[in-house]
Amino acid sequence: MNQLQLFLPCAAGVEDLLLPEVLRITGLPPGCATKQRGGVAVRTSLAHAMLLNLYSRLAQRVLVLLSFTEYRSEQDLYRAASEVAWERWFTPRESIKVEVTAQHSPLTSLNFAALKIKDAVCDRFRATAGGVRPDVNTQWPDARIYTHLTTDNCSLYLDTSGEPLFKRGWREDKGDAPLKETLAAAMIAASGWMEGDEDLLPLYDPCCGSGTIAIEAAQMACNIAAGSRRRFAFEKYLPFRRQEWEAMKKEAAEAEVVREPGQKPIIFGSDVSHRMVDFAQRNAERAGVADVIEFRGGDALQRMPPVEGPGVMMLNPPYGERIEVAGVAGAPAQEGRFGARELPETEDGGEFFSQLATHWKKNYPNWTAWVLTPDLKLPGKMRLKESRRVPMWNGPIECRMFRFDMVKGSARAK
Repeated sequence: MNQLQLFLPCAAGVEDLLLPEVLRITGLPPGCATKQRGGVAVRTSLAHAMLLNLYSRLAQRVLVLLSFTEYRSEQDLYRAASEVAWERWFTPRESIKVEVTAQHSPLTSLNFAALKIKDAVCDRFRATAGGVRPDVNTQWPDARIYTHLTTDNCSLYLDTSGEPLFKRGWREDKGDAPLKETLAAAMIAASGWMEGDEDLLPLYDPCCGSGTIAIEAAQMACNIAAGSRRRFAFEKYLPFRRQEWEAMKKEAAEAEVVREPGQKPIIFGSDVSHRMVDFAQRNAERAGVADVIEFRGGDALQRMPPVEGPGVMMLNPPYGERIEVAGVAGAPAQEGRFGARELPETEDGGEFFSQLATHWKKNYPNWTAWVLTPDLKLPGKMRLKESRRVPMWNGPIECRMFRFDMVKGSARAK
């Protein structure tokens, strides 16, 4: 298990951020990992696969490539899956699930392709385990088998993560269409907030919802491993060495930064919905960073800077594909992530963002604002000139993360 080919899928646009993270976590030299479309590939060991599950904030999963073959029909898929030594990884007591994705595949039914691969896995166990085969569990399988088909190639992967890695284990309270933790981490990484040797600038999310951006930032600042509060699929696999895993978790826990008693928070969040503020506070407590963040209720169009001096704002405002507008400005606030005062007056949201930009220019001089949105015309609506734009995908939605440098009384960038 010391020469495995791993693939770490990530959101489109995050590959350039994930590659250095993989090298940093594994300690491998440049050249050992390669950026690919939709993720990063790296040849390394099962121990590194465990470390990547524990520490990666940007990857969606950690997959082991077990087969790469050409195919033309479903029977070719059956043959490829039957030649994989699944019994080296798990026993028939573990349940399985097979998922298939494809790009330009000639096959007419991906469900039938998944069925053939499942049959191959089960038939292999019947032949090697005395007639016993694993059960299928589509909800909570012990072993997830992923198949990716191109025009003529089939890749078979075994998932070492289990639940996707954005499920950190602390967000039990959430509102509508919450931002995934992996995307929040990508926003923070792209902003460069954690880079440099100087003290961190204050970070503030004025539309914090259930607190995802603020909590991710706080865990980064406290050096808390992303997966330290959850379990992983590899813990049920045959090559798993519990003593080695416990040592990894112990090292991660000892590396956490403990704040001094009475030290002021450096990360802030607010939301017009007090219900969401309560959710964010409870999530922060489960994440172990409640003393690093200050959450308050308040309208984004009225909230003043939480601290004096320069700082960084980071937010993911609402948009139509992601969350249905609950009302209009001046109407009674609706339950949800954003209250009425934070909802656009106009159908395209121009009025709200124009007012928000005016508020920022007046009250947030020397602050930098990062806004994730699918609206490429947002700078025009805010009458601000962006100093940087970073392509990033929120699931199937193509977005941009705009950077605005606030200069008091001016729409120009610094």
